[in-house]
Amino acid sequence: MIDVFADRTQAGRLLAQELLALKLIDPVVLALPRGGVPVAAEVAIVLHAPLDLLLVRKIGAPGHSELAVAAVAEGPLPVVVDDETLQMTGVSRAYVDRRAKEELREIARRRTAYLRDRPPLPVEGKTAVVVDDGVATGTTVRAALQALRRRKPARLVLAIPVAPREVVAALRGEVDDLVCLSQPPYFLAVGAHYADFHQVSDDEVVRILDETRERDARATAT
Repeated sequence: MIDVFADRTQAGRLLAQELLALKLIDPVVLALPRGGVPVAAEVAIVLHAPLDLLLVRKIGAPGHSELAVAAVAEGPLPVVVDDETLQMTGVSRAYVDRRAKEELREIARRRTAYLRDRPPLPVEGKTAVVVDDGVATGTTVRAALQALRRRKPARLVLAIPVAPREVVAALRGEVDDLVCLSQPPYFLAVGAHYADFHQVSDDEVVRILDETRERDARATAT
């Protein structure tokens, strides 16, 4: 088990090797932006799979933005609420509904900025591989997985470099397969398990997606 990854690129390459062992059929790799994109790009290269984004936004508690009380994803019925955290923080459902509208607008902005309004890649009947750079509470990724399940993939896989053990256990019921490289007994934050955990910019996301499309186009041409 790796305690600290050098960077997201290394984490993606290690994840890809574990995923190869699953012998995935007709995979589509879906990254949670922004941090999941560099990880997923490495996975897509090794799996010879197309890369797309799975756009999801966390709704943090007032004054504690990192503490997710809910999350919003693209698709029908987009809001997933963490009832336990909602009750613990005393946050109202009206607050969640109001923030959900704001975050859905941000999701629309990101699809325009990152993908120039290209529609999501079809995943029905395929193996959907969801990749992030790590998971803390699981609320955000759970929203993403539930939204993706409605698009009817034949197999749903979650691949993450690091997450708390209890969160991994809770997420297994959301997917057909789960790959997690590191489940440290003392988990503080995702960034604590990377030597380089720089903030991934919009420009970096666009560059990676453009490079991936160019690679896929060359592969198709040959």
